[in-house]
Amino acid sequence: MDRMIRINNRDEMEWEEGLTVLVLLERLRHFLPHVLVVVNGKVVPVQEYATYVIPDGADVRLGHSIAGG
Repeated sequence: MDRMIRINNRDEMEWEEGLTVLVLLERLRHFLPHVLVVVNGKVVPVQEYATYVIPDGADVRLGHSIAGG
């Protein structure tokens, strides 16, 4: 059985042991400065992107933070 994660409820990506949020963003070439990452309903703080390990089968949501007024 393939190990996968689901991204933004539409795309699937192969999961691997030790996959962090930072590695995922690099693989997706997602380099915007204000990216909101939610893994299985939990917001991942930016300072944890390099250490937060995404579990197999995770539901990952990526969004952009925008300033408003």
